[in-house]
Amino acid sequence: MVHEALSATYLLDATVTETNAVKLKFIDENGNIREFVDDKYKPYFLTTHPLANEDEDIVHYFSGAVQHVERIDLFTGERRALTKVSWPNAKVASKAAEKFRLCWESEIDFPKSYVYDHGLNFGALHSGTDFRPIPNLPDETVEGFDKNFREVQQTDPQKHTRISHWLALLKQPVPSISLDFFGVKEAESEKIHTAWMLSRIANIPLSEAFRSTHVSDWWKSTIHTYLRRNNFLIPTAQELTRGKPTHTVTGALTVAPKAGTYFGTVVCDFESLYAGCIDSFNLSYETVDCGHLECERNKIPDFEGHVCTRRRGFYAILVGALKELRIRIFKPASRNHALTEEEQRMAGSTAKLLKLILVSSYGVTVRIHGLACPPLAEAITGYGRYVLKESWRMAEEKGMRPLYGDTDSLFLDGPSNEQIEWLIRAVKEQFRLDLIVDKRYNLCVLPKAKKAYFGILPDGTPDIKGVTAIKSNSPAYINRVFEQCVKELSNVRDNEQYVQAKEKIKEVVQKGIAELKRREVQLSDLAYSVQLYFDPNEKIEAMKTAHQPYQCALQLIDAGKKLKRGDVVSFIKVKPFRYKGKTFTVKPLEAVASLNEINPEDYARNLLTALNQVFEPMNIKLEKKHEIGIYRWV
Repeated sequence: MVHEALSATYLLDATVTETNAVKLKFIDENGNIREFVDDKYKPYFLTTHPLANEDEDIVHYFSGAVQHVERIDLFTGERRALTKVSWPNAKVASKAAEKFRLCWESEIDFPKSYVYDHGLNFGALHSGTDFRPIPNLPDETVEGFDKNFREVQQTDPQKHTRISHWLALLKQPVPSISLDFFGVKEAESEKIHTAWMLSRIANIPLSEAFRSTHVSDWWKSTIHTYLRRNNFLIPTAQELTRGKPTHTVTGALTVAPKAGTYFGTVVCDFESLYAGCIDSFNLSYETVDCGHLECERNKIPDFEGHVCTRRRGFYAILVGALKELRIRIFKPASRNHALTEEEQRMAGSTAKLLKLILVSSYGVTVRIHGLACPPLAEAITGYGRYVLKESWRMAEEKGMRPLYGDTDSLFLDGPSNEQIEWLIRAVKEQFRLDLIVDKRYNLCVLPKAKKAYFGILPDGTPDIKGVTAIKSNSPAYINRVFEQCVKELSNVRDNEQYVQAKEKIKEVVQKGIAELKRREVQLSDLAYSVQLYFDPNEKIEAMKTAHQPYQCALQLIDAGKKLKRGDVVSFIKVKPFRYKGKTFTVKPLEAVASLNEINPEDYARNLLTALNQVFEPMNIKLEKKHEIGIYRWV
C-alpha cells in the first residue's frame, strides 16, 4: 500500500482502479479527503485441495496463482485444507469461477474482500500510519458499559466482545463531509448520521450506506466480515440452505381475540421477538440441526429439528449484540433528558436503524440468496410461537386474563401492576427475553377478526389497527364518520360512560347516513382510490362481470387515458347503468357531473359493513329495515 503518515482518518470507500488495484478513500478530522492505492492485493476464491486436474488447467489458462491455506469449516468447526486461487483481476476471477467444479467466496465484492481481509472497517476511525482500526471505547463510556454488560461478559463472552466492538465504532465522532460526496445538494443531518452508523455496523462504504435500502446486503456484509476475520470458510448459498429448497415457512402465531369491549387493557410486547429468539435459543446457520448426537434432545418447538448445545452460533452472537445495543444503549439514550435534544435525536435514529436490521434478521433467512436457510427460518418462527403460547399460559396461571395474542403482542384484561411486573420477570427468567408494557388502553374493542382492533389511550387518542373503516382506499366520508364515532369514546372510563357513548355513536351514524341521503357530502369525499393489480387492458376483456376498479379503468381508457398495472384509479359509486353490454355501478371521479348520480344506498351499505366490524363486539349493529327503507339499531 502506498501512503504517507497522517493523523487518524475515517475510511469512506474502496474501489478498483483501471489498473486493477484497490483504492481506499479516507477523510481526516479536518475534512480533507485522502486516497491510497494498493496494487499487491488480487481477487481470489477458494477451492478444494489438492486441485483437480481439470481445475489446474483452468488456473493455467487464466494465469491464476495458487496457495495452500486453511479455513475453519462453519458446520463442523474443524480446520479444512483449501487452495486459494488468485487472479489478475475481478473479471477473470468471475469467468474462472464459472468453470470450476467447486469454489467458495467467488461472489464477494473485490474491494469489500480487501477490507475484510485487512481488518478495516468502513465509516470507522483508523490509524494514519498503518490504517488499523481504532476501536477503543471512549473513557466516559467505559464505566457505564462495564456496569451494563457485566453479566453478559460472564455468561456470553463472545457476544460481549461483539457489543464492545460495535459500541466503540458507534460512539466515534461523525466527521463533517461535503454533500457532494453523496451526490446530493441537501440532506437531513439525521440521514447523514444514520449512514455513518450503518457503514460502521455493516462494514459497507459510506456512499452505499447513504443510498442502500437492501437490508439483505447489509446482513451479507456483516456476516462476511465476521466470518473472514475469524478465519471461517464462508459457505456457499447451497451449503447454507442445508440441502433444502427455499419454501414457505410456517409463520407467526395469532391467538384469536376474545371479541368484546374491555376497560383497562394492557398490551405487552416482546422487544425484537425473533431477534431475541435467535439470541436466547442460540439459533444460527451451523447450530440448527448440528451433527452432534447429544444435541438432538434439544428439540425445536413445532418443528422437526434441534439446536446445538455445544457451540455458540455466530448468527446468534451478531443478532444478540445488535439487540443489546438497541435495548440497553440507544433506545434509552433517545429518551434520556440529561442528554441534549440533538444527542437524543441521533440516538433515536441509531435505535431505529438497529430495529430495522433486527426485524430483518428473520426475513433474510427465508428466501434471500446467500442468506436463506429454511431450517433456521423454521426454528426462529417455531420458537416465536412457543414463547407466545407459553407466555399466554403463564399469564392465565397467574390469574391474568389474556384477550388476544399476535406474533409478539399479548393483550391483558385489566391486570394489576404487580401481575405485569411478575410476568415481565417470569418471561425474562424462563426465555431470556425482554417483555415490556407497550400500551395501556382506557377502552379496547376487539372484533372477532384477527389483526383488527382499536383502543383509546389514556390521553384520549384513538389507536386504530386494521379495521375496514379506515383502510387507505376507503372514502374520506366513511373515515370521517368512523373517527367521529371513536371520538365519542375518548373520555370513557367506566361502564356508565360507555353506555352513554354508545347512544351518541348511534346518533353520529344516523346523522352521517341522513347527510348522505340528502346528498350533503362533498363528491371528492365519496371517492374510492384503488390500485390496479392486473393490467386493465387485458383483465377487462376476460371478465364476465367487471369489478368496480376495472369498470372505472375501462371508462378511463375509452376516454383516452393510458393505464397499466399498479396505477391507482378513483371512482364514485353510482346508480347501475349499462356500458358496453355490461352493468356498471361506478364512474371515474372526474366523469361524475353531480351528487345526483351517486348511489346513496350503496354507500350506506358499505358504511355499515365497515362500522359493524368494530361495533358488533360493543353490541351495536345497524341494519336496514327493508319494508320502509330506513335504518335502525338492533
